[in-house]
Amino acid sequence: MSRIKLKILGLSSSQSQTGSFALVLGEANGNRRLPIIIGMFEAQAIAIEIEKIVPNRPMTHDLFKAFAEAFHFTIEEIVISDLKEGVFFAKIMCSDGARTLEIDSRPSDAIAIGLRFGVPIYTNEMIMSEAGIVLNEGEEDEEETTEISTEDSSASGEPVSFQEQLKRLPFDRLQTMLDEALENEDYERAAKVRDEMNRRN
Repeated sequence: MSRIKLKILGLSSSQSQTGSFALVLGEANGNRRLPIIIGMFEAQAIAIEIEKIVPNRPMTHDLFKAFAEAFHFTIEEIVISDLKEGVFFAKIMCSDGARTLEIDSRPSDAIAIGLRFGVPIYTNEMIMSEAGIVLNEGEEDEEETTEISTEDSSASGEPVSFQEQLKRLPFDRLQTMLDEALENEDYERAAKVRDEMNRRN
């Protein structure tokens, strides 16, 4: 299966879920984006390393690096390896010089560790085809903006989640929302719309 090299494009805070962030990865040689929703602590660990901020005391991922180096292990690469029911899986490829090992990991932890070792991040075509979002620069959608209220309610009066509201919309409206979310760089919203579109395919 063909490998695709990724680069970190940025982190954006979630507008609908407190404490969540969208980690946006992009093809090194393409225009597809892969947004992954991660927690606040993982986002902080990634941001600190990107900005080269040195904390007063080692964070968990710094401890991992020190532990690995003490036992002469190095990290060779990070692989976003699988996607099951909307959940991403990753592997940390390690080596002691004589053998290579795969360590299962959440993508957020794997990328935070990979940044500290300065290693490349990869995924495969299957994941990019299923979960990647294509940016079509210069395209403008003239359809009406589709607004979804966070205060929408069901017949029983109970609040309806954003995901439930998406299920009620036709596919062409979802495409419009996806384009608008990308234009506004709201990758967290785009990821949720993308997941609903993938569920219908």
